[in-house]
Amino acid sequence: MDLFPLLRLLADGAFHCGPDLAERLGVSRASVSLALAQAAEFGVEVHSVKGRGYRLSRPLDWLDEAAVARALGPAARFFDLKLFDRIDSTNSALLSAAQAGAPAGMVYAAEWQSAGRGRRGRRWQGELGATLMFSLLWRFHIGVAALSGLSLAVGLAVVRALETLGVESARLKWPNDIVCARGKLGGILIEVAGDSLGPSAVVIGIGLNHRLSALARAALDQAAADLTELGCPGDRNRLLAAILTQLAELLPRFERDGFAPFVNDWTARHALHGQPARLLRPDGSTLDGTVLGISADGALRFAAGEGEVLVHAGEVSLRAA
Repeated sequence: MDLFPLLRLLADGAFHCGPDLAERLGVSRASVSLALAQAAEFGVEVHSVKGRGYRLSRPLDWLDEAAVARALGPAARFFDLKLFDRIDSTNSALLSAAQAGAPAGMVYAAEWQSAGRGRRGRRWQGELGATLMFSLLWRFHIGVAALSGLSLAVGLAVVRALETLGVESARLKWPNDIVCARGKLGGILIEVAGDSLGPSAVVIGIGLNHRLSALARAALDQAAADLTELGCPGDRNRLLAAILTQLAELLPRFERDGFAPFVNDWTARHALHGQPARLLRPDGSTLDGTVLGISADGALRFAAGEGEVLVHAGEVSLRAA
């Protein structure tokens, strides 16, 4: 049987007896037991107590279309949200939908991704009920060549959304990371299809750590933080709605004016602005210098040696020195 309907019944964190779960799902008690044995694969711990039944070690916070729509309010008209219990990758699935003619504003959000992707081909590690993972399809009349700086603008929208929820310490790290002093909070993956002169279809993938367990942190290869420890409300539906609301405001302005109007706001939130830093190139070489700022098209202004270097995202990474 599918594990997810069972986890939804257990999501309140209370004990539920096996026979009752089996009856509600129309399956055998053995099927319930076998399904729950898979829970650890999704980072979920199940407690089994004789005479009381099963319960989760922590309640699960599920995404809900109606709750997101309520939180969006008037902005809901810009979006068509589709939720998945599990999917290979929201970006990959939405790219396929875009090629089939899906309209702008289509949003795919998933509780679990088996092949979630980050920048430079990295796998995005999520945790069931504790990570926000979604992709948004947006169609522009402008061409691919005019989309420089889009990932930075999207990052600004995410941080602005967090600020509306009371999270003041989230920062941006060029070109597409959301960070705080304790580590990485999330990231952005932009994938584009279209002509150089337009139109173009863009799939914007966003992943954020809402609540990380000790087990999830141990599996990561870099310092990570979560939004809950920064004071973000526990409802991922509100978080998703807040980000979509900011994107509905920002993306039309980006199409009209490009990244230039956002440079100052972005720079004010850059974690490494004015700091010594190191650029990591695709060939393994490094370049040490100081972060000077961001250009009107989203390139990094980097002081190294005798002069200033303009660095476009590509396959380059930026690290604190």
